[in-house]
Amino acid sequence: MTSFLSSSTFKFSLSLAILALGTGAASAAGGHQLPLYPESPFQGTPFSWISNSMIMVWMGAGLIILFCRAATKKMALVPAGFQNFAEWLVESLYDFFAGILGDHLVKRTFWFFGATFMLILTVNYLALIPGVGTIYQEDSSGHIKGLLRGGNADLNMTAAMAITFFILWIFWSFSEIGAKNFFAHIFASKGSFTGIMKVGMAIMFFLVGILEVVSIFIRPVALSFRLFGNIYGGEQTLEGLMALVPSYLAFLPALPFYFMELLVGLVQALVFTLLCAVFLKLMCDHGDEH
Repeated sequence: MTSFLSSSTFKFSLSLAILALGTGAASAAGGHQLPLYPESPFQGTPFSWISNSMIMVWMGAGLIILFCRAATKKMALVPAGFQNFAEWLVESLYDFFAGILGDHLVKRTFWFFGATFMLILTVNYLALIPGVGTIYQEDSSGHIKGLLRGGNADLNMTAAMAITFFILWIFWSFSEIGAKNFFAHIFASKGSFTGIMKVGMAIMFFLVGILEVVSIFIRPVALSFRLFGNIYGGEQTLEGLMALVPSYLAFLPALPFYFMELLVGLVQALVFTLLCAVFLKLMCDHGDEH
């Protein structure tokens, strides 16, 4: 798993090398590199606020809703079909997060972690459908823009999920341990000291607490860029590889990386939700089981 956690660096380096080697080939073949920012395929219409990445996220959410409706349409004591798969999926995720958060916290928070994992995974896999990120249109001014774009290849999407978790993290932390214990967890001395040592340790832990506050505010930024970097780097790599060869052979160099992206999409959904769960557990851990 460690190798996949650092895959963004590898894929960004590879995509830069591909861009350096293949810019001429891409231009000659009419190919285009995935832009850093999302664009609207409805520019010049009342729906210009809809970006190509938003469409993919809505599609992912719609698929999850349809799956849930199909799984719960005809509930039975002996599950079969969609209901059987849905129960296995939910129970597996619930047990996984229960092992990290504990029985109490997982009952309060599973709705967020389970839904976030499924949304990230679904959107990641939708981005691998042929045509996503590779079909372009030209507007009246000659500007080339993509019709569809991977939802998590948009920093707005990953930042929205990270900020949502940050707000919920503050709420859950205050409601679980209270404001006093919240700030004591960050700034208070850990251990029993007397005399001058008590004063010195209080100053030291206060300074460490300031660093912890900085770390807390950096967490949503790190969560946003980790997911965005891996997904954007993967899509850029696939598109760059396909631009290096004639169109009828474009699938060959990208094929092994395509299958790797299937695994990366799962790992990145797991890593995002796993880190969120660990951050919550570290703050709300009472040191004992209730």
